[in-house]
Amino acid sequence: MSNTAAKTVTLVQPDSARPIIKATCVDKHFGAFHALKSVSANFYEGQVTAIIGPSGSGKSTFLRTLNRLETHDSGTIEVDGIELNDDLKNLDAIRREVGMVFQSFNLFSHLSILQNVTLAPMRVRKMPKAQAEAKALALLERVGLKNQAHKYPVQLSGGQQQRVAIARALAMDPKVLLFDEPTSALDPEMVNEVLAVMRELAHTGITMLVVTHEMGFAREVADRVIFFDHGVILEDTTPAEFFANPTHERAKAFLSQVRHGF
Repeated sequence: MSNTAAKTVTLVQPDSARPIIKATCVDKHFGAFHALKSVSANFYEGQVTAIIGPSGSGKSTFLRTLNRLETHDSGTIEVDGIELNDDLKNLDAIRREVGMVFQSFNLFSHLSILQNVTLAPMRVRKMPKAQAEAKALALLERVGLKNQAHKYPVQLSGGQQQRVAIARALAMDPKVLLFDEPTSALDPEMVNEVLAVMRELAHTGITMLVVTHEMGFAREVADRVIFFDHGVILEDTTPAEFFANPTHERAKAFLSQVRHGF
């Protein structure tokens, strides 16, 4: 496996775009396993980035370092000008602005759907209950689940629970949304309902980083594709360029195996 530097294509950005996340020479080890190898990438306001690659390539580990669900061993990460480190004040400030949607939903089973969505705005943003509930109902309507507000997670399908998780993340008005394989735990018939919500979000101007195996989504919705392999970014380019003309043999092999999916 060569650690050849990634091919870089200048991405089209609005004049006002600025990097909201800066990762520089990020390393991460799990014991003797070197999961991230000097990973550097900037992510711009309003940009939708699909992060793809084979299982175990480091893509989810990298995503999780961006809100310190995984600590990085060396290098620097800045989110909206704040360095992500052991400073709890910095971490709290960053987590207020970065939403996360997990593959396993992570809803609180003992709370109703409405309570799941209002919890963080009320506790973290100190939003009044009536305001939080009005906002939550609007978001649930946006993801097609307003009529499920008083049910509990166990009463919903996997696809519905994931849409609730998206609404919950949006309730904090984040500047960045991180998605960690949001459809991988879903039955195939539920995938499209979640991708439809994500497609709608992608057109609202929110910054999105999406670790995904959904190549159709990456090609059609993303502004940018990053391809990981063995803890290294091998490709960082536009979807059109990546899917039509990948540079690295590893990327070509990966695409040859997944082309039936889009």
